[in-house]
Order: sequence, then C-alpha cells, then structure tokens
Amino acid sequence: MVVQAEEGRLTTSAARVLVATAVPAERDAVARAFPEPAREVRLPGAPALHRTGAGTGTGTAYDLLAAGVGPALAAASTATALTAAALSGTPYGLVVSAGIAGGFAPGAPLGSLVVADEITAADLGAETAEGFLPVTELGFGTVTHRPPAALVRQAATATGARTGTVLTVSTVTGTAARADGLRARHPRALAEAMEGFGVAEAAVAHGVPVLEIRAVSNPVGPRDRAAWRIGEALAALTTAFGKLAPVLESWNRHDR
Repeated sequence: MVVQAEEGRLTTSAARVLVATAVPAERDAVARAFPEPAREVRLPGAPALHRTGAGTGTGTAYDLLAAGVGPALAAASTATALTAAALSGTPYGLVVSAGIAGGFAPGAPLGSLVVADEITAADLGAETAEGFLPVTELGFGTVTHRPPAALVRQAATATGARTGTVLTVSTVTGTAARADGLRARHPRALAEAMEGFGVAEAAVAHGVPVLEIRAVSNPVGPRDRAAWRIGEALAALTTAFGKLAPVLESWNRHDR
C-alpha cells in the first residue's frame, strides 16, 4: 500500500517548517545555511527545537529538531513536535527529513544529494523461505510515502539533487550481499538512511506534507569507515539548504 502525501496546498501554517534530522551534527549543518543564529525552544518529552529563519523577508520560520537515530525515535520526536505546534494553534505546513546517508553506486556517489520521490521502509515485513515480504503483503500498514511531486521537482532542480527512492532501515547495511538484496527489491533506490519513514509516518498522521533530502557520506555496502566522508556530506547539506530554503518559501507563497 502506498500513501500519497497530498499534492495540494499548504495552509497558512506553511510559514512554519519542521526540519527533522537524526543527530545534532546534522541539525547544526542545516542551521548554518541560515544567516541568523538559532534559538532554543524547549518541548515537553522531546529534544529541544532550534528555531531560525531564512532571512529572506518571507516570514518563514524553521524549527530544527535532532529527532534521534532510527525510525521509531524519529517518529516519536517528530510527532511530539507536530502535536505541540498543533495544540499551540501554530501547526507546521511542511516537514523535512534531512541528514546524511549511504548512497547506492553508481547512482548516488559520495558528496551527492538525493531528494526522495519515495520514502520507503526497506525492512518492515517478514523473512520467508521464498524471500522478504513487505508488511503490506501481510495485510498491514504501509511501506512507502510519496512527497508532493511538484515540490520534489523544484527541490531537485534548485539543489542539483538526484531523485529516487530513499530507503529507511533499522540496521545499516554492512555487506555487499545485503546491498545487492536491497537493490534487487528496490531498483530505484538511491540512498539508505534510518529516519525518513518514521518522520513521514508522523507527518502523514498529522496531515502535513513531507520531503526528504540526503547528502551521501558513504557507499551502501561493506562497512568501511575509511571510506566515509561525513564532513564533506555535512557541508553539502548546508549548501543544499541554502538553495532549498527559497524553494520552500516560494512553494509556500504560490501553492498554499
């Protein structure tokens, strides 16, 4: 089963964007794209938000959340932030899952950017004698969320990102065999991370559109820390958000 995030309109709450990363280093990389320093906003039962803006005079505010590692914690933290905003009467108009990721060669080389046109839970299901079955084939839930197609196109054009499936996994791939298996099941996959599907589940439950953008820090396959380029990927994420913010603000003004 595929859940399509509503292509339609941002509401007037779209002047508030929630950006969910896994860890503070990713959150801070996003924050460096904005000219003014972020200020901390405490939430009950969730990590603090770091609030900033694009500085373009459009009035868009960005709340940056280091939501935690893995789909479950990312979903819980994102849902808490969304609920707090809704209860305060200032709901978010968009949620962005952002961070670094592993890239599937040759489609997503080190340092490249990927914008998800599908956010897919790669290992949510059951192993059988015939192979892996996604949870949807067992009659439950969903495994894929699709961000608004127009926003995906605009974001990719602005940032130079590739578009394709970004997989969410609970266990990072560390062997060639698993990488090959994932590519066989998901031939459009460009990247693998651990939070996007959880963030999307929370956003969709609140009726808020979601976008996912990733900077590739390592190849998906055999675990080789010497091949990781985390610093370069974080720098690419900062540059990407400098280009992405005007797109989000324009989408807010013209599509809501």
